[in-house]
Amino acid sequence: MTKRQAIILSVLTTAAFVLALLISRRFWLRLDLTRNKAYTISAVSRSLYGEIPDQVRITYYVSDRLGGLYPEPGEIMDLLREYAASSKGRIRCIRRDPGKAGLAQTMEQLGVIGRQIQTVEQDEANFATVYSGIVIEYLDRSEVLPWVFSLDTLEYDLTSRIRSLVRGTGHEIGILLGASGKQWSGDYGYLNQVFEQSGFRVRQITPGAEIPDALPALFVLGGTEELDDWALYRIDRYIQGGGKVLFAVESIFVDLRSGLEARLMTDRGLLAMVSYYGATIRPELVMDRSALVIPFQNRLIRYPHWIAVAEQAGNPENPITAGFAGVDMFWPNPIELNPPGQVRGEALFSSSSEAWLMTKNFNINPGMAYLFEAEEPDTRGTKILGAALSGKFPSWFEGLPKPVREGSGEELPDMPPEPRDSRIVVTGDADLGTTLIQITQSQRNLDFLLQAADWLGNDDDIISIRNRLPQTGRLDRITDPVERAKAMIFARFLNVVLIPLAVIALGLVRAWRRRPVKGGTKGKEIADGV
Repeated sequence: MTKRQAIILSVLTTAAFVLALLISRRFWLRLDLTRNKAYTISAVSRSLYGEIPDQVRITYYVSDRLGGLYPEPGEIMDLLREYAASSKGRIRCIRRDPGKAGLAQTMEQLGVIGRQIQTVEQDEANFATVYSGIVIEYLDRSEVLPWVFSLDTLEYDLTSRIRSLVRGTGHEIGILLGASGKQWSGDYGYLNQVFEQSGFRVRQITPGAEIPDALPALFVLGGTEELDDWALYRIDRYIQGGGKVLFAVESIFVDLRSGLEARLMTDRGLLAMVSYYGATIRPELVMDRSALVIPFQNRLIRYPHWIAVAEQAGNPENPITAGFAGVDMFWPNPIELNPPGQVRGEALFSSSSEAWLMTKNFNINPGMAYLFEAEEPDTRGTKILGAALSGKFPSWFEGLPKPVREGSGEELPDMPPEPRDSRIVVTGDADLGTTLIQITQSQRNLDFLLQAADWLGNDDDIISIRNRLPQTGRLDRITDPVERAKAMIFARFLNVVLIPLAVIALGLVRAWRRRPVKGGTKGKEIADGV
C-alpha cells in the first residue's frame, strides 16, 4: 500500500466513523439478558404508535447535577429513547434541566416535585434542590410523574398514562367500602397509595349511591352484614350494564379488637348474590401448612390462618396471574365455583395441597393452636382462594320488585334490557388490601389487586408489563418442615463439605501438573548435544 492510499483509507475511515455517530441517534439497540427482558420495553409499548393519531410529547425534567451523581437518570432517558425509537415519530422525548432552562420556579405548577440532596464542593457540604419528573402531553391533555428515580414500574406508568391520554378516558377505579368501621385512607391506605402512584383516580362510592355506568371498574370491599337490597340492586344493575367488579368479601367475621374472636356472619344478600353469579364463599376458614410467620409471645410462629399463597399456585392462563408472585391471605374463606350457563369461571389461585378447613368452633387464637388441626384429616386438600368470572351474568333481582327505602321517595332506575359482557373477580378475604399487609410486608397483595384492576378495565396487555418485572422471593418460602430440613442439610453439605473438597482437589491437581519431570531436562540436553 502506497502512502497516498494509506492517507485516503484513513480519511475514509474517519469519515465513516463520524457519519456513524451522526446517524446513531436515529437507531436504538439494547442488549437485555434478564430472564423476562425486564429492561427492554414490551411489545405493547412498542406498538403504541398504532393507537396514537397525533404526536405525544414526553419531557423528562432532570437536574444535570443529579445525573452526575447517580446512574438512574441515564437509565431513565435510555428507556424514553427506546419509546421514541419504536414509535415511528408518534412519540417525542425531550430532556431538560429545570435550572439551566430557568424553569425551577414553574416546576411545582407542572406537578414535578423537587427534592434536596447533599453535595460536597470544595470541602463544603451544601444542599441542592434537584428534579427528576416526567410530563406527558397529548393535544390539550397531560399526565405527570412527579418523581421518577427507578425503572421498576416506569414502563407500566408511561404506557398506561399514554393510552389513557390518547383514548381520552380516565384511569379510574371505584371503591365501595361495605364493611362498617373501616376507612379508605386509613385501613386501605397502602392500596390507595398504589392506585394513585399507578395513575388511577380513586372514586369512593357510598353504599346505596348511584354507580356511574361509565366507571371502568369497582372494588366492593366487605359488606356481608352491611349491604342491603338497595345497595345490592345498584351493584347488580352496574354489572348488568357491563360494569366490572372485584368482590373481596368474607363469611367469617374476625374481631381484631377483642382477643381475636371469630364468628359466622349473617348475610344480608351480598354472599348470595355473588354465589348466584358463580362463586360461592363457603362459611369456613382455610388453614395451610404454607403459612406466614408472625410474632407471638416474644417468639416467631407459623400461623396457619394466615396463608402464604405460592407463585406456582396461580393460574398461568389468566392475565392477572400469568406472572403470579403469590399473595398473603388473612383468615380466608374457600371458594366454590358454580358458574351459570353464559358465565365462564376459573380459579385464579389456590392453597397448597396441605391445606385444611375449620368448619365449626372458629378458634383463631394463636395461643390455642392445639385446636387448629381438629378437622384436618377429613378436610385436607387444595382450596380455591381467588376466582375470576366472565360473561353475561344473570340479574340477582330478575323477576323481583325494585327495593325501596323507608322514608325515601327516591326510585331506583330500571335494569338494562339485556345484560352485557362483564367480568368479576372474587376473593374470600376482605383484608387482602388492608394495613395488615404492613405486618407481613405483603407488597405482592397490592400487585395482585392492581393487576386485577387492569384486567377488570380490559387492559389485559398492560398487565403483561408488570409481569415482566424482576421478582424476589421469600427467604422462608419452603414451609414444609421435612422439605426445609432437607434443604438445610443439603446447604450445609454443599458449603461445608463439597466446596472445600473441590478446592482441595483443584489445588492437588494443579500441584501435580506442575511437578518437575525427573530426567526430562537432562534427557533433552543429551538429545540436543547429539
